[in-house]
Amino acid sequence: MPLVKVEIFTGKSKEYKKKLLDGVHSAMVEALQIPGSDRMQRLYELEPENFEVVEGKSDKFTLIELTVFKGRSLNAKRKLFSLIVKNLNESLGIDGNDVFIVLNEPPLENWGIRGGKSGC
Repeated sequence: MPLVKVEIFTGKSKEYKKKLLDGVHSAMVEALQIPGSDRMQRLYELEPENFEVVEGKSDKFTLIELTVFKGRSLNAKRKLFSLIVKNLNESLGIDGNDVFIVLNEPPLENWGIRGGKSGC
């Protein structure tokens, strides 16, 4: 059950936001082998005064935080990062330099799932 948090600047269309979330999800399905129905995503739109980014980034800058169960190989993670960037570039024209991805892997005992049971 990956958790996805995406942060972008305000002003994007509904279609843009849908393609963005679809691009991230399809990369996770392919690279991490999650079920297509396993989708829990949050999109935050921030005003420029509330979203400071490194100089030189465009208005398409996208910060993606993924929280997943531990255990994926380095190759799977690399494939995930590459596919996310590829998908967002192809569907939305987002330059790879405007995509920043963080992968968090908390221990299974830190997940409360299935009615409050520990993930381990």
